Amino acid sequence: MGLDDRKLAVLRAIVEDYVATQEPVGSKALVERHQLGVSPATVRNDMAVLEEEGFIRQPHTSAGRVPTDRGYRLFVDRLSRVKPLSPAERRAIERFLAGAVDLDDVVHRTVRLLAQLTRQVAVVQYPSLARSRVRHLELVPISTTRLMLVMIADTGRVEQRLVEMPAPILADDVLDLRRLANEKLVGVRLSETPPLVQSLIEECTPELRPAMTTLSTVLLETLVERHEERIALAGTANLARGGLLDFHGSLRPILEALEEEVVLLKLIGEVEQSTLRVRIGDENEIDNLRAASVVSTGYGPGATIVGGMGVLGPTRMDYPGTIATVRAVARYVGELLAQN
Repeated sequence: MGLDDRKLAVLRAIVEDYVATQEPVGSKALVERHQLGVSPATVRNDMAVLEEEGFIRQPHTSAGRVPTDRGYRLFVDRLSRVKPLSPAERRAIERFLAGAVDLDDVVHRTVRLLAQLTRQVAVVQYPSLARSRVRHLELVPISTTRLMLVMIADTGRVEQRLVEMPAPILADDVLDLRRLANEKLVGVRLSETPPLVQSLIEECTPELRPAMTTLSTVLLETLVERHEERIALAGTANLARGGLLDFHGSLRPILEALEEEVVLLKLIGEVEQSTLRVRIGDENEIDNLRAASVVSTGYGPGATIVGGMGVLGPTRMDYPGTIATVRAVARYVGELLAQN
C-alpha cells in the first residue's frame, strides 16, 4: 500500500468532508476547503489512485467520491486525531452521571448520555454477574421457616432468593449463618464460589448443618446459575438522521439486529480488556450490520471489566469524536462504580 503523505492527506480530507456534509466529495471542493498545496488536477490524480486501491468509490454518476470501509479503516488506524472532549463536555458527563441513585439509574443515564453526545444508537450492558465479586450477603427472617437471601455484588447488582428452611430456625442461628457465609464468600468472584459454598456445609456445627445445607443450595443458584445478561438501548431514532447512502439505503436490517439481545451482547459484551474496538462495515460478523460501524469498550471499577458499552451508526461516522466520547464515558462510569 504505497500511499504517500499527500494521498493520505487527500483521503483524510475526503473522509472528514463526507462525514460533515453527507455529500460525495469532488476534487474542486477539496482544494477550496483544505490547504493541500496542490492543483485540482493533482488531487484528481491522487483520487484516481485512491479509487484504484479501494479506499474511495464513486457512488453514482456524480463527480464526487465517498470513502469505502477500507478507506475508513485506514483513516481510523493512521489518519484520525482523537478529539479531546472540552472541559464543558467533561463536566456535563460528570454531573449527569453523579446524579445517579442506583445501578439501574447509572446504566440508563449512561446509555442516554452516549446517544445524545454521539448522536448514534447507544448500547450499554448491565454489569455482568459472571464478572462480579460478592460484596455482602444478607439473610432476612420472614417467618420461623423462611428467609430472604439478598446477595449484593461489588458492581451494585442485587439478587434476591427465598430460602425455605427444613425446620424452624432461631434468630441467633440466622446470624451465625450470615456471619459464616460472609466470612467465606465476601470479595470472591462469583464464578469461583462453588467449592467455598460446599466447604460451608463441611465446616459448620452439626446443629447448623441442615439449615446450612438448604442455604448452600440457594446460594449456589444465586451465585453461579446462568443469569440473564441485560442490555440498555437508546437513540434508535438517530439512525434516521443520515443521508440515502447510509446503511445502503435500508434501515430494516439494522433495526432487526437491534431487536436481538444476543446480537447486542455480541457487539459490546465481549470486550475483555479496556481496549477500544472499532468495527467498520464488513468487519462486523453479523450480516445485518455490514452497513454499520460499531465503537465499543469495556468498563468497570479500576482494572476490572464488568460489562461493555458502545455506539452503532453509519460507516459515515465522526470516528475521532465518537471514540473520545465512548472512552470518556466508560472511564467516568468505572470511577463511579469504584466509588460506590
